[in-house]
Amino acid sequence: MSSLCASPYSPPPKGRETHFLFQRKAECCFVNGTQRVRFLDRNIYDQQEFLHFDSDLGKFVAVTEFGKVDADKLNGDKQWLQIMRAQVDRFCRHNYEAFNFREAKREERIICRR
Repeated sequence: MSSLCASPYSPPPKGRETHFLFQRKAECCFVNGTQRVRFLDRNIYDQQEFLHFDSDLGKFVAVTEFGKVDADKLNGDKQWLQIMRAQVDRFCRHNYEAFNFREAKREERIICRR
């Protein structure tokens, strides 16, 4: 019996349409400048988030059953986890400084969607 849904990281089954929308969204949440930073890397397939990396947890989290296989695979890759954990500094804090958010004097204020 074949599965109706396959991972977007895997090639599509033969004979199946290959038109779909896959998105990755990086989100940085800042509390009190760069003292407390949370990085989220969201994976979205056809408008539904199925997997994300959460720097607070230090691992990938399946949001749906569709993302469970990918979360297990990605969490088993220690080198990739190390790269993703470093995104707090390399992506979030770097861009915070590059865009001069520190000059906005946002003391004790949370900058994030959630």
